[in-house]
Amino acid sequence: MNRHVNAIAGRLSLRPPQRRSLEILDRVTEIVPPLKDVDAVSALAAIRSEFPTVTDFEREFPSLCFALATGVGKTRLMGAFISYLHLSHGINNFFVLAPNLTIYNKLVTDFTPNTPKYVFTGIAEFAVNSPAIITGDNYEQRDPLSGVLFGGVRINIFNISKRRASSVSPNTSAKATSIILPD
Repeated sequence: MNRHVNAIAGRLSLRPPQRRSLEILDRVTEIVPPLKDVDAVSALAAIRSEFPTVTDFEREFPSLCFALATGVGKTRLMGAFISYLHLSHGINNFFVLAPNLTIYNKLVTDFTPNTPKYVFTGIAEFAVNSPAIITGDNYEQRDPLSGVLFGGVRINIFNISKRRASSVSPNTSAKATSIILPD
């Protein structure tokens, strides 16, 4: 098991279901390293050999879903996953899509330093250089290179409902569902 799993689980005081999910993510990234241009068919076969309940990615790239009960701490688990992927695999860019405004606002708050439920409390690597939070409200004002110095992390948090509502044309009832981020 990756040394970061124990450190993150301890620092974030993960509950058993959260820790198990982090251990599964660690194992999956051992089986199929998180690299660009991974062959989804062979990745699925490799993951299914150890996790037979994974039947489909539902995308053209490896995609996993972790089912946790209400109140277990999915937002904290997201913070643990981001910490793990950054520390273990050097991944710096993350995209979080909220299904509605209530969850969007909660995510923005929980990913903001010095808030009561800050998801990275205890992660030393983020104490000095906290992740840049890019939202639907500030992405046009952000320097696209912000967060890059010293391997910084950028977390893009967007709300699909808000995006859909703002994309409705006055001449049609059609709603756009795509989100376009700056380069």
